[in-house]
Amino acid sequence: MEKSVKYKFKFLSEIFFNIISYSFILLLISKIFNTIYIDEINFIMYTLFASVIIYILNKTIKPLIFELTIPITGITMGLFYPCINIIILKITDIILSNHFDTKGIFSLFFTVILISIFNIFINELFTKPTLRRIK
Repeated sequence: MEKSVKYKFKFLSEIFFNIISYSFILLLISKIFNTIYIDEINFIMYTLFASVIIYILNKTIKPLIFELTIPITGITMGLFYPCINIIILKITDIILSNHFDTKGIFSLFFTVILISIFNIFINELFTKPTLRRIK
């Protein structure tokens, strides 16, 4: 395979796996806990929309927010970092309005930690091994 085609395929595969993993995590969290509500009428569609929005925000706005909050994150020894993820979820809540709703800051804090743990788990088991095979 040509080098540029491999690069494009790897890039698209990474996007696909991240969106699917976010969708799976959101489905799991919304069914187990009451901290995230996803519209029941088109549950899968709004889960995918939320996953795409979260992916885009993580690639664009999250680095900027992280750079702006480095002093706070340093002072709190990293405990502020989940708050950045809460901000990302709240922005997604605002964009999808009635179809995606987040409830409570403290319960959302633990939800974001669970999302991070599940995301690491899915990346280590599925995403990284698949992307390594593409090389």
